[in-house]
Amino acid sequence: MPEKKKKVVVGLSGGVDSSIAAYVLKEQGYEVIGLFMKNWHDTTGVLKADCPWLDDKFDAEAVARKLNIPFHMVDLSEQYRARVVDYMFAEYERGRTPNPDVLCNREIKFDVFLEEALKLGADYVATGHYCRKETVMVDGKPVYCLLAGSDQNKDQSYFLCQLSQKQLEKALFPIGDIQKPEVRRIAGELKLVTAHKKDSQGICFVGKVDLPVFLQQKLSTKKGSVFLVAPDAELLNRNWSEALNNSSEDLLQSLSEPYPFHPKFGKKIGEHNGAHFYTIGQRKGLNIGGFAEPLFVIGINAHYNQVYVGMGQEHPGLFRSVLRINNDEVHWIRPDLALKNEESRKLEVRIRYRQPLQKATLFQKEKALYIVFDEPQRGITAGQFAAWYQGDELTGSGVIAE
Repeated sequence: MPEKKKKVVVGLSGGVDSSIAAYVLKEQGYEVIGLFMKNWHDTTGVLKADCPWLDDKFDAEAVARKLNIPFHMVDLSEQYRARVVDYMFAEYERGRTPNPDVLCNREIKFDVFLEEALKLGADYVATGHYCRKETVMVDGKPVYCLLAGSDQNKDQSYFLCQLSQKQLEKALFPIGDIQKPEVRRIAGELKLVTAHKKDSQGICFVGKVDLPVFLQQKLSTKKGSVFLVAPDAELLNRNWSEALNNSSEDLLQSLSEPYPFHPKFGKKIGEHNGAHFYTIGQRKGLNIGGFAEPLFVIGINAHYNQVYVGMGQEHPGLFRSVLRINNDEVHWIRPDLALKNEESRKLEVRIRYRQPLQKATLFQKEKALYIVFDEPQRGITAGQFAAWYQGDELTGSGVIAE
């Protein structure tokens, strides 16, 4: 008897990338099923408040017909709100800036969506992410590696930095070795409706939003003070590189703390409608003028509802060389490579999508993991994810602490 085809459920999003992912898998001989996720239908704060999910569904269904594969739809909006959107609101309320796309992949696409795919008899799930997967043997057992996509301009491995070995085991990334222009060329040749469709932007499954309006669904406006903070001479002269030579936890903890903010350090220059509506490095939305250089948000105190700003793009409050990740928020995709207490390792790190990889040293201490960068980093933001790479393999990540 011929070997039974492996069954793959593809998350057809209505975009070109997932369309070609389905095509590639079919060409490779898999039995392919398209599954569209409805995850969001509230248009509050969405800049294009028509019905984007319905348009995406029609496009995904048209692709499935063209490729002659079965098409299904599943409504995961309840789980998406509970696991992603509510988390996002809670993080902003704490004065942190979350990354909902990372959470969406961990909690939805490779969790509840995976469960739905398994109900359809799937051996694997696949997405249109620009990243790759390899398998290596460690102590006689398979270990799954998450690698950057071959197209460096589109590499999306960062968004998958919280996946587990169990999730990677069932994941396929069919276009990870293909360049984006080639993906569009193939879609054009196949005359797919998604061939020239623009890439989605904004919050995963929600789209581009007016963030304050979106957040005001749950976070109330609250008048507070904006303080202008002058550069501190002591901090300007501090030698950050001492952490590489004296890596005591007390020193690392001290260096990882953001620029010190207190009203006595600054001068009140205006008001805002809620500290939780701002993020580190933000320039727009302050609506305060009359200064020699642009103002940037350099600190937030959600508890006291205060926003601290610095003048100019080179204000030291915008830069840090050390960040901290509490141990309970450290995640190793490769548990076999996890640092033990008092171990350190030179790796490359990014703290936001599309940022070029930065050279750094990771120090695992009793209370936290510390990342010491070779060069100061602009806009290190609590709540965001730092992801670290060994070569082109993403081996772990964690949530940046305050």
